[in-house]
Amino acid sequence: MENRHTVSKQEVARMTTAELRANFCVPGLFNDGEVTLVHSHQDRVILGGAVPGEGPLKLDAPDELRAEYFLQRREMGVFVVQGTGVVTTDGERHELPKGGCIYVGRGVRDVSFETVGDEQARFYLFSAPAHTSYPTAAVLPGKGDIRELGDQEHANRRTLNRYIHADGIKSCQIVMGLTQLHAGSMWNTMPAHTHDRRMEAYLYLDVPADARIVHLMGEPTQTRHLIVGNHEAIISPSWSIHSGVGTQAYSFIWAMAGENQDFDDMDHQPIATLL
Repeated sequence: MENRHTVSKQEVARMTTAELRANFCVPGLFNDGEVTLVHSHQDRVILGGAVPGEGPLKLDAPDELRAEYFLQRREMGVFVVQGTGVVTTDGERHELPKGGCIYVGRGVRDVSFETVGDEQARFYLFSAPAHTSYPTAAVLPGKGDIRELGDQEHANRRTLNRYIHADGIKSCQIVMGLTQLHAGSMWNTMPAHTHDRRMEAYLYLDVPADARIVHLMGEPTQTRHLIVGNHEAIISPSWSIHSGVGTQAYSFIWAMAGENQDFDDMDHQPIATLL
């Protein structure tokens, strides 16, 4: 498991492109036959990718967790980002198509991933520490809390689907969902905001091979950017804006962890004040 420590606002303001990418961009999460994990000291979250081969692929606890099993002191949200897959939790099988989501609570000992059908499944994992347990629960694509946001005039028409949240699948602290931009729209989360009570991670999806996302980050008056492609993730500190624009329409999985689960707890930043 890769381990990433936190850095200060002052450090970020002086970073080169390579340093920004090394701290906040997470490429290479999806490797055939492997579970790949990246631990961030931003609220001690773990981002991961699982790509099973011919048989089930087990989620083990890395040595750095000092845990008997991965979810001994943690909870986890999982999205299927490619193909159709099965997540097995303590012997119970959950089959999900692309876009399906499952929450796995603290205390589940055995978790494995498996492909169903001809297309190899890819699973995206987001895990955070948990002080209590909630039941494992799954939701199919489009069956969460749906919000239609933005408009075509501002090129930010998008469908936001909340899966793991206070009024949906219950969790200790994870909030997680999927946003899909409509054809002809490229902007997300603009005007920008921060939420100092929660960090956030983005995994960009449905980005064509010849397209890219310009992900904006940093303090509102010290903005920086990262160029990212399909199936690349971003770790966003609680003090940072997290907005982006693509060369074409795209989707992204957003996941948050921190002090509260209030989705609308945001500190808005007017566009004219960004620097």
